Amino acid sequence: MTFLEPGRLLLLVLPVAGAIAYLAALQRREQYAVRFTNLALLDKVAPETPGWRRHLPAAVLLAGVVALALAVAKPAVAVDVPRDRATVILAVDVSRSMEADDVSPTRIEAAREAARNFVELAPPELEIGVVAFSGSAAGILVPTTDRDAATGAIDRLSLGDGTAIGEGIHAAVEMAVSHRPSAAIGPEGEGGDAEDDPAEAIIVLSDGETTMGRPDLDGAAEAADAGIPVSTISFGTGEGVVFIQGQGIPVPVNEGALEQVASTTGGEFFTAATAEELQSILDAVGSQVAVEQEQREVTDWFAGAGLALVLLAAAGSLLWFSRML
Repeated sequence: MTFLEPGRLLLLVLPVAGAIAYLAALQRREQYAVRFTNLALLDKVAPETPGWRRHLPAAVLLAGVVALALAVAKPAVAVDVPRDRATVILAVDVSRSMEADDVSPTRIEAAREAARNFVELAPPELEIGVVAFSGSAAGILVPTTDRDAATGAIDRLSLGDGTAIGEGIHAAVEMAVSHRPSAAIGPEGEGGDAEDDPAEAIIVLSDGETTMGRPDLDGAAEAADAGIPVSTISFGTGEGVVFIQGQGIPVPVNEGALEQVASTTGGEFFTAATAEELQSILDAVGSQVAVEQEQREVTDWFAGAGLALVLLAAAGSLLWFSRML
């Protein structure tokens, strides 16, 4: 919770001062009471109200004043609201190592299924683009809200030789930047007013390390310059094997490079050893991009609670002591 007018929190000194004054009054009353010489008579004439009930109206009143003081400071809470426009580019590794069956049925089939589910469950405002990379990278689908087109692009992913993660990031950055509204692009292709920029993110799903093309960090630097976070998912296990001409070749996942890419661009790094973990990660990252936090004022809640407590304190005092506080 935050306060839109934090300077007004100084009003909290009022209930603090009230509490001090109340305690001081109690002390004076006790000092006066001990002056009675006939304690037996005092017991007969003093009210039989339990001690805790005697202080309850004052405590409720102080709580009400605290709530009212907080209301004056305009409290606000952060709530998630859908963005008017958001874009996610899925950059999927389609190198031969994705044929490994350490993730059932294979890494690539599990990735396809998770991506399809991600598309189907994504908020309707979220635009999804698809980039595929092996030895080179290609844009398969420009960002769109057409879910059938996105699912079709995922189904068309086919395997190739080599791994070029840096090229995949480069292609995804180019796709995202070219899809920006003209107001968000400066005269030389630089970002314009930051407030006009749509929310963008690139999700790289890979199991290996770059074997050709530009270095991963070169692609990451492009994304960082464009202000696009790249979240990376290392998909697979250390037991992955592919068979080429009957010979088994180990293809363990390589996490270090992907983690560095995410760190460089302000994205997040994830590991997924199962299709279920991959699905959960894709859904979480997509949801983060599709919504934004907005400060929503809740002054009415505090004001209402404060007034209710003040009235409750007054009612309790009248009921138990036949006087107003």
